Amino acid sequence: MTSPETPDHVDRIQAAWAAERPDLDVSPLGVIGRLHRVGSFLMVDILANYARFGLGEGDFDVLATLRRAGTPFERSPSDLAHNTMVTTGAMTKRVDRLERAGLITRRTAEGDARGRVIALTPAGKELIDAAYTAHVAEEQRLLAGLDAQDRADLERILSGWLRRIEAERTPEPGSTDPE
Repeated sequence: MTSPETPDHVDRIQAAWAAERPDLDVSPLGVIGRLHRVGSFLMVDILANYARFGLGEGDFDVLATLRRAGTPFERSPSDLAHNTMVTTGAMTKRVDRLERAGLITRRTAEGDARGRVIALTPAGKELIDAAYTAHVAEEQRLLAGLDAQDRADLERILSGWLRRIEAERTPEPGSTDPE
């Protein structure tokens, strides 16, 4: 690990911009650039962990959403899309792939011949339970370099920031959600 005095990648970029454009306050790059860079590094490890189970990010997201729904581990396609924050078109591709793999089923909703229900199969539940257990362990490993207070502070700060950003982007009642 580098010492706090050792410039990181973002420090070097900020210094270069400060020299080239002293008229601009490039301090936001200190936060945004580091979040982006840390996020990129984290995703490499997280995606590699999903791949150990033969899953991509979208597959993991669908299976995890069904699993955390609780027994009987099912949702409507629109509810599934909303809970994974993807379009229904993208959800259809994911569902098709997972159904072919025997990890989920699709059936007609009771009382609505036009409605559909997506459910985990026993094999899908077994896979997501194993993959999610490994995912949590991977997240613990990735956060191991932060002490408990730093983790709590970071979570508090990011949570407050995310709530503000989400509130700004939440559509008004009756409008169309862009996601």
